[in-house]
Amino acid sequence: MKTPTPTRPDADADAVTVEQPNKSVSAESSETVTDTNKQIVNGNSGNNDVATAETATDTDVNADTDTDTDDTDTDSSSLASQEAAAVLDETAQSDNEPGRLKRAAAFATGKIVIEEDDLEGPLWQLEMALLESDVEMQVAEEILDTIQTKMLGETRAQVNTTAALVEEALSDALYEVISVGQYDFESRVENADSPVTIVFTGVNGVGKTTSIAKLVQYLESRGLSVVMANGDTYRAGANEQIREHAERLDTKIIAHEQGGDPAAVLYDAVEYAEANDIDVVLGDTAGRLHTSNDLMAQLEKIDRVVDPDMTLFVDEAVAGQDAVERAKQFNEAAEIDGAILTKADADSNGGAAISIAYVTGKPILFLGVGQEYDDIERFNPDSMVNQLLGETVSD
Repeated sequence: MKTPTPTRPDADADAVTVEQPNKSVSAESSETVTDTNKQIVNGNSGNNDVATAETATDTDVNADTDTDTDDTDTDSSSLASQEAAAVLDETAQSDNEPGRLKRAAAFATGKIVIEEDDLEGPLWQLEMALLESDVEMQVAEEILDTIQTKMLGETRAQVNTTAALVEEALSDALYEVISVGQYDFESRVENADSPVTIVFTGVNGVGKTTSIAKLVQYLESRGLSVVMANGDTYRAGANEQIREHAERLDTKIIAHEQGGDPAAVLYDAVEYAEANDIDVVLGDTAGRLHTSNDLMAQLEKIDRVVDPDMTLFVDEAVAGQDAVERAKQFNEAAEIDGAILTKADADSNGGAAISIAYVTGKPILFLGVGQEYDDIERFNPDSMVNQLLGETVSD
């Protein structure tokens, strides 16, 4: 296709000087030009007459150039290749850096290499959103460091945004953390040798005893028999509290006098379960402060004497960053097998779940979502990630 000669804009334009080519115009070309009503005013005349012309087509005026005018019809793919080649040439003239070569190759295929500067803004926004969701600071930073390491040097299509890809990577990272160690609690209980002994730990006032009562109903509704044991022998009124739950649920309770040995209470409960063909023993413990060395040592003794099948850590979903240190120290005193988060119905953030799962490497198993005995549900990692991203992405 020949390139058309541009038409002069109007009669008011300045006069132009037309330089004749070195080679004469052919007769065939001259005939074509005369049909265009072309008017040329000599630029040396000094007047303001205008050179106007209809576009002359199919002229071969400049015979000196060897360039075929068809080359000007360049498609976007060719342009991308040329620009990529330019980057490659620049690279060759500098340090021949692999990063530049990768960027050039990516550009030629319609993609963009993600660099540190591209990630700075999206990662900062996500870090702020995670902190506002009560994810502990160190946990948030380590999650985002993982995302950055994973994404640096990756390529994205030009139609995508880096922020969107960061959010996708965040979803994967959150799921990887929050789904750590997940197992089928019911199958583990049903397939274990009876009685299955489960000990509950945690600080004062987080709903530990109520969570035990909820699990009694949860297990009994699935055809399993349960006995409760009160290892919280230090707190006044602890026996009365757990007895009240046992009466409402019509469940057997093993308890000693206040001040007794918690390990002995739990041992007696296991003996009772073995003698009476009970499937599960649920053992309460004192609401130990994670800063109390004596009480934490008592927890270690229970672990040695009873050798529970599971130790479950209980804390509040609204505890925020305090849950991190508590979970860490309880896990060190007597390794936990999972966690129950209470008051999850009052928490729209989910940060405690992320923090506890991250620092312990153990799964969240149940969520307390109300005051009734049936207000307990199995933890769903997918739902929690969607909840977290609903907070972070919308911000």
